[in-house]
This record gives sequence, C-alpha cells and structure tokens, in this order.
Amino acid sequence: MIESAERSLIQHQQLHDLKNTINRVYRNVPFYQQQFLKLQISPHDIQQLDDIRKLPFTTKKDLRDHYPFGLFASKQNELVRIHASSGTSGKPTVVGYTKKDIENWSSIVARAISIAGGNSGDILQNAYGYGLFTGGLGLHYGGEELGVTVIPISGGNTERQINIIQDFKPTILCSTPSYALNIGEKMIELGLNPRDTSLRIGIFGAEPWSDEMRKKLEDLFDIKACDIYGLSEVIGPGVAMECYEGQNGLHIAEDHFLVEVINPKTLQPVPNGEEGELVFTSLKKEAFPIIRYRSGDIASITTEKCNCGRTTARMSRIKGRIDDMIIIRGINVFPSDIEHHLIQVKDIAPHYQVHLLRKSSLDEIELHVEITEELFQQISQNLQHPKIKTLQNEIYGKMKSNCLISMKITIHPPKALPRSEGKAIRIIDHRYTNVAE
Repeated sequence: MIESAERSLIQHQQLHDLKNTINRVYRNVPFYQQQFLKLQISPHDIQQLDDIRKLPFTTKKDLRDHYPFGLFASKQNELVRIHASSGTSGKPTVVGYTKKDIENWSSIVARAISIAGGNSGDILQNAYGYGLFTGGLGLHYGGEELGVTVIPISGGNTERQINIIQDFKPTILCSTPSYALNIGEKMIELGLNPRDTSLRIGIFGAEPWSDEMRKKLEDLFDIKACDIYGLSEVIGPGVAMECYEGQNGLHIAEDHFLVEVINPKTLQPVPNGEEGELVFTSLKKEAFPIIRYRSGDIASITTEKCNCGRTTARMSRIKGRIDDMIIIRGINVFPSDIEHHLIQVKDIAPHYQVHLLRKSSLDEIELHVEITEELFQQISQNLQHPKIKTLQNEIYGKMKSNCLISMKITIHPPKALPRSEGKAIRIIDHRYTNVAE
C-alpha cells in the first residue's frame, strides 16, 4: 500500500519511524550521543521531517573509525548476520542485522523484484557474489520471500552460468551489468544466441551504468533490463528499484529509508530534480541504524507520480560516485559520461578503461577501447588500417566536444580488455604510483 500512498501519509509514517530511530541511536550508540551533544541537540528536537537537517552526517570514515562494531545499536546476542564491504580502500565497513532486520530486508528486496516485473512463477538466476558482500544473499532472500525459485550460482564461472541458463530455463538474471555483458559475449563466442533463452528480465546493479548500456543488454538478450540500487551501509540491495513499466527512475523504499540530496561542497539541500549527493537515513533498522549517511553517489530525486502508478520518490540512475569523478585540468567527468557517448560509436564494443597518468607535472587521460569482431575481421586484423585512425579521430572528437577533455584514444582488438565477473574496474590511476616521464 505504501507504494501508491499519498505523500502526506508517506511522510507521516517516515516522521514516526525517524523519531524512533533517533531515540534508538541516542540510547545505544555512543558515537551518535557524542555527536548530538556537540551540536547541542536531543531527540526531542526532531518534530518534523525537515528537522533532520539539524542532525550530524555519518561518513564512511566514521564507520571505519569505529570498526568493527562501534556503531551497532544491538547487542551481539541479538545479531543473526554480519556483512562487510570489500575494504579495498581501507578497513571494511561492517554492518549487522537482527532477525527483524533480515525479515525487513527480504521484504524490501521481494518488493524490488516485483517492481522489476518478477512474480512467484519466475526462476531467478542469482549471479551476484555471495559472502560478506550483500548482493548475493540480499537477492537470494528477497527472491525466496517473493516466492520465485532462486538458483544461487553466485558470480564467476561464466560457462557454467550459460549452462544453467540453457538447462534450468531461468526467467530473471541478477548480476552486475558488466558481467551480464560478459555472459552474453561468451554465449556468442560459443555459437549460442543470447536472444534465444528463457530470460525476460535483467536486474542489474552494484555499479553505475548508462541508458546506452541498458539498450545494449536489452538487445543482446531480448529482455527488459532494470536498475537496482543499494549500499551495504544502508542495508544492501533493494533501497531503490527501477520499474518494469516505466524504467524512468528507481522507486525508493520510503517506508524504510529517508533520502536527501545535498550539494557535496556546501552540504546544503538542493532543489527537487537537481543532481547532488544522496544522503540516507534508515527508519526501521535495529542492529545498525544509520543517520544521514553520505553515500558518495550522485543522482537526483523526484516525487512526481510515476506512469506505473507508484507515488514513492524516485531517484535517477546513479551518474557516478564523488570519488570516481575524474578531474583533469579543472574539468569534471564521470566514467558514465564517457560510456554514454562511447557506446554510440559504431564499431566500438561496450568495454573500456580510463587510464590516468601524469606527464611533465600535467595530468593526462587515456581512453582504452575495443573494436567489434566484425570490424576486426573487415580490416583483416590490421590495427594500422586507415579505418582505425578514422575511428580514433571520431572518438576523440566525441569526448572533446561532449566531455570537454582531450583524451588519447588507444584502440585494442576484440576481447583485449579484462572482463568483469563482478564490479567492472573502469578507472586505472597511475598518477600516484608511476610518474611518467
């Protein structure tokens, strides 16, 4: 019912749950007690939703500074599960769940799969990674809650993924978009047609991806490709989901999460529809409630009713992360901006990497791309062919005119760039490891 409720009802419920959450962290989490005292506020100061701006932000650094359990609001014997991030850029961020948290999370993800068009008659192939990463188990429990049949294959082992698709006849594929692309290309390499499968829905997330990549995947598999959003610090996958009908923004589970959009420099709210950094406050979590968490993700929010009939706020597709933004000579660009224009170039495969280098104290950017197999054969596998130079010039011009950055374009043969079995690595930064002469 919450999905089609009037905004006044949604906000009334959010305020009720926000007050409960504030009381919970104030009583049980010393970090938040100290932050509230510094700001000279108490739970009684939260009387309307806009009062949330009085509360402190929580950052990933705060989570790491209190590693592993310093921000938990439940006792250890109340926990039934712990997840953690990969910790590739420092200590991992650790989150916990009570039995009620798992039940709520399962319900949230079940709703998300339903929003994408799934139902109890479907078979879901779950190619998200299982383990400390929240993706695999999040989709698994949500699928079971909805009543779909879940195939817990996890990520990797691409040929086995293909065998499962052929033999078990799944109707939903869950994975990162880059890995779905990898699966489709491998099928073609094996002489199979990805369009001739039982799949009808793709639930893709865990990395930013463009509408152009969506079109590529939908054409490759003859499916509807829907974007799912989540982050482990808030709960995991299911925070927001793109609907099958509209594919025009991701519906936020507003009965569980309060979202703000702020200017990441001034930390002030931005108007509805304007891009900024997403900030999330959990409303029902017991073990690990979080207040005004700065996600680092750039998107916009609208509260306009969707064509599908849902009234919950919708977020745009993630443009990128603040820490993924490339700044070259004062110009800002996200990898998703590059992908958006690159995929429109004929004869270029949807695989790329951005290499950042420093030469003579100046930052430079190299864009590494692949040509399609068709062009490779057409030019007799000769990368010195005049068509390659023409293609380089076309890509250079597109990037210069649309992204406003001059890039060195390096063209590779098909399948030369590394393929992803999880989150794609788009940016390789050499500036602080090897300084080029």
